[in-house]
Amino acid sequence: MAKLKIITIFGTRPEAIKMAPLIKELERREVIDNKVCVTAQHRQMLDQVLNLFNIKPDFDLNIMKNKQSLTGITNKVLEGLDEIFETERPDLVLVHGDTTTTFAGALAAFYKKIKVGHVEAGLRTYNKYFPFPEEMNRKLTGTIADLQFAPTPGARDNLLKEGVNKDQIFVTGNTVIDAMGFTVTNGYEFNNNELNNIDYENNKVIMVTAHRRENWGKGIENICMALKEIVQKNDDVELIYLVHLNPIVKDVVYKILGGVERVHLLPPLDTDETHNLMNKCYMVMTDSGGLQEEAPHLGKPVLVLRDVTERPEAVEAGTVKLVGTSRSVIVENGNELIRNNKEYEKMSKAINPYGDGKASVRIADAILEYFNLQKGKYREFNYLHK
Repeated sequence: MAKLKIITIFGTRPEAIKMAPLIKELERREVIDNKVCVTAQHRQMLDQVLNLFNIKPDFDLNIMKNKQSLTGITNKVLEGLDEIFETERPDLVLVHGDTTTTFAGALAAFYKKIKVGHVEAGLRTYNKYFPFPEEMNRKLTGTIADLQFAPTPGARDNLLKEGVNKDQIFVTGNTVIDAMGFTVTNGYEFNNNELNNIDYENNKVIMVTAHRRENWGKGIENICMALKEIVQKNDDVELIYLVHLNPIVKDVVYKILGGVERVHLLPPLDTDETHNLMNKCYMVMTDSGGLQEEAPHLGKPVLVLRDVTERPEAVEAGTVKLVGTSRSVIVENGNELIRNNKEYEKMSKAINPYGDGKASVRIADAILEYFNLQKGKYREFNYLHK
């Protein structure tokens, strides 16, 4: 019997983290021939994840260049995949989430009339510029996709409201929870000694990431001023800010927080280092999407440094709180979690609605059932908060 031919496409570190456990699961299925294509929209950070999960791409477009534009990324992905699809003719192309690689990959498959599966489908803010360009990337990808792997019932409902056929939607949980089963270990030792020397037991260590486009400029400035105030007014707080390499972000962060006592400014960490730092820290402050899913899995409250989120389930569950980029609001909410044990416990013990570590199995089962290669094994994810 001929195997089901799949090409899995991704280009950034967040995509790679979430696709890695799925790739491993697809490789385990004897009836599937899965090939991996990376665009390398991000090069160095992508390679870290590939090495961590021992994934060797079959195709590497290697498109990254300095000061690349969204138009340039889209053009290069379309052109690179056109040749690969023409030669390989897969039965299914899998893309993930909301990057420019995701949308361009889905579009390239559509042009060849190849079926598309969208992992982490159905997330919406309903504001096309927040986050930019992610909101439109995922919405346009969803319009093209034949199989929609929604991480939560809420994401499924978004797709149903947009007219997607219910038989094309599979609620699976989020694969990032699967990935954390590979990366988080007890007694973890960091490669960076500065991280090993921090007193996680006796101090309240806050992990921070903030770099999204919509926060560039005044938003990042306000965030940094708020962080500085929080540290200076709480003697038991240490701050670890993983600073994005983009100078638009980096220059502002170092100008405001550089040299401040108990503030550690570090470059982005490898995936396993990031997950284990999250596991050791007291709480997380971020404008990242993925950390809103990952940190609650480890019982860490999250303050989201954005005005809107495409992950409302976490807000409803109480694992995260939207605080925006107002300096006073960030300080107020940060201080509350630092000083109010009751509020901290409430958030840290709330149920994470994003997964149980079996999303990859559900996706693989759903694919095989869609192509009539097995029956009855797919079970919808229903681990909802109460």
